[in-house]
Amino acid sequence: MKKQKHWYDYLWIVTPIYLGLGFFNILFAWLGMIFFCLPLFIAIFGGGKLYCNRYCDRGQFLHLLGGRLGLSRNKPTPNWMRSKAFRYGFLIFFFAMFFQMLYTTWLVGSGAENLRQVVKLFWTFKLPWHWAYHGTAVASWVAQFAFGFYSMMLTSTLIGLIVMALYKPRSWCVFCPMGTTTQLICSARAGKNAIKSSKATTCSACTGCSQTKENPHA
Repeated sequence: MKKQKHWYDYLWIVTPIYLGLGFFNILFAWLGMIFFCLPLFIAIFGGGKLYCNRYCDRGQFLHLLGGRLGLSRNKPTPNWMRSKAFRYGFLIFFFAMFFQMLYTTWLVGSGAENLRQVVKLFWTFKLPWHWAYHGTAVASWVAQFAFGFYSMMLTSTLIGLIVMALYKPRSWCVFCPMGTTTQLICSARAGKNAIKSSKATTCSACTGCSQTKENPHA
């Protein structure tokens, strides 16, 4: 029986549209903050990894290219890539680069540095991208953030494409920084709920309480 399609099954198209818009006008890079914040909000407010499992446009895009179009070798994702050390290490590195980008944005906004109209691939290679900035009436720091954020989004997409080609289509999802962060949020919520449940159902945490059969905490 053919699986019924839902509207969110077509979110893969967001990835090429986003990258394409940023190629012609860098300010569209700000739209990427939606993909950056939404998974965190969903996890914080009890939605778990719903974004990763259902709404992630990049995951769908990689699955489309690697699965349906056969651009993946479909080899098992290496164990080292699944390890906590690698996932958390990449998460720390990713956010270190993110905060460095924010620092550069602050320098440009304060006038300490000039606007850098470049896209930095893999946090190393600087590519000229001046055609995507049209000197619109926005503060220079707004454009600088857009260049920096687009660099991160393009780089992470390319990493996803590389591991897609080498291994399984959605190998990127194994160590995706947002996926790791939402997993940490889910674990923290589960631990908090477990503590609440334990306090509500046991008396071992209570000190100096007089237990009775009718009301153990009376």
